[in-house]
Amino acid sequence: MLENVDLSQAITNEEYKISMKTLEVKLGELQRRAWELKIPIILVFEGWHASGMGEDINRFILPLDPRGFDFHTMARPCYENRLKPFLLRFWARIPVKGRIGIFDRSWYSRAVIELFGKEKDEIALEKTLEEITYFERQLVDDGYLILKFFLHISEKEQKERFKEIKKKDIPLILDEYEGKNGKELDFIEQYDEHLPVVEKILEKTDVPNAPWTIVEANDRNFAVLKIMVTVTHAIEKSIEKITKIPGQQTIKYLDIVTTNLPVLNGSALEKADLSKNLSVEEYRESKKLYQHRLETLQYELFRKKRSVVIIFEGWDAAGKGGDIRRLVEELNPRLYRVVPVGSPNDTEKAHHYLWRFCDAIPMAGHITIFDRSWYGRVLVERVEEFCTEEEWRRAYREINEFEKILADSGAIIFKFWLQIDKETQLERFESRLNDPEKRWKITEDDWRNRNRWDDYKVAAEEMFQKTSTTGAPWIIIESRDKRYSRAKVLKTVAETLEEELKKA
Repeated sequence: MLENVDLSQAITNEEYKISMKTLEVKLGELQRRAWELKIPIILVFEGWHASGMGEDINRFILPLDPRGFDFHTMARPCYENRLKPFLLRFWARIPVKGRIGIFDRSWYSRAVIELFGKEKDEIALEKTLEEITYFERQLVDDGYLILKFFLHISEKEQKERFKEIKKKDIPLILDEYEGKNGKELDFIEQYDEHLPVVEKILEKTDVPNAPWTIVEANDRNFAVLKIMVTVTHAIEKSIEKITKIPGQQTIKYLDIVTTNLPVLNGSALEKADLSKNLSVEEYRESKKLYQHRLETLQYELFRKKRSVVIIFEGWDAAGKGGDIRRLVEELNPRLYRVVPVGSPNDTEKAHHYLWRFCDAIPMAGHITIFDRSWYGRVLVERVEEFCTEEEWRRAYREINEFEKILADSGAIIFKFWLQIDKETQLERFESRLNDPEKRWKITEDDWRNRNRWDDYKVAAEEMFQKTSTTGAPWIIIESRDKRYSRAKVLKTVAETLEEELKKA
């Protein structure tokens, strides 16, 4: 992509002033209109060091209302981010709908700096580029406009600019300086070595839903104008698309990818044997055994830097709270976190639905237990029509990709569905109503959900079919007998962790 770029293009100062006068007014109007229509915009700026990125971005944002954009400079990850999957730190910074997120360097340069030069760097980089493609496509499918700019200058021009920078004693990499042999400095100075890597990244991630624009940056006036024109045209098209077809703010998604999924025949829920039970003595013995093993295993997880994600889904009153309580009873609270998931708030609704879960994903060596999860998109949000059919159908692929990213980073994933029948649920609802100490557990939503039992069953069955993957399979927990349910969860987690840690 860079080989045939004409870097000789330039415009005069007079031509620049005339063009910018019109573009600045237009850009300000488009920003306001995008806010009204709740169009989220992400602008990614990458390029060679000394390509003038800082100055070009500054010129570009001057016409914008500063209250309507967020500016991010992606530097070295902090300690906590280094212990989490690569993309989560970027998920945390995506703008709410209607705002503009401007990234002065992004997931691309961080991927090169953090991965290039490591053992098996080709494999690591390929995997990360695949994850980046998932990330960007999911955002575009949710209505985000993503524009990516690479500011390109020649090696000769870069060397001349370095001379000028050194004369002025301007630090090249600000807070990221790692010494003369640091990877950050190598990335700046080794133009020839990084050119093939940059070319590969641009080619592999130049896709219709998030294209790259190569900006000829030898002449700064030309570079800024090209950025302005590209952004204004793209926002205009996005606005036209939304206003022309009311209600369709997202692109048509591709067919759901279901590779690597096991074949499930019949009803997974109907096959569950709800007659399974344990005596009080059997339960106590099992509980003591597996809680003790889990107490030891959590420290082994910490030493080997393996994270664990445990998801609890299932029918209301199926016993999720009781199972979770027994699971953590003997664990060190410094190494685990329980996250109850309810209805999203206004800020969460203004982001992609996966955004609100990213902060809770555990660091390496830690455990996060989700009481409800991102599967709400294909369960309650589907059944109650809180999202469109296109959105929940698309979510199967998005969830599989999200969990694959977690698994590839080393996370061990458990997905439990607690199964009971309608009669057992009714008994537990009535028991809660009759017990003043448990009455708070029953809500109007529980009764409404019960009335739509069959709809939830259909949604759950399809969820099992399309999201039970090799790296994150669904596990049905027969929960009519609470003792059996709790013991099975404890046993499953303990034995699986022991097997996984043997591989590490």
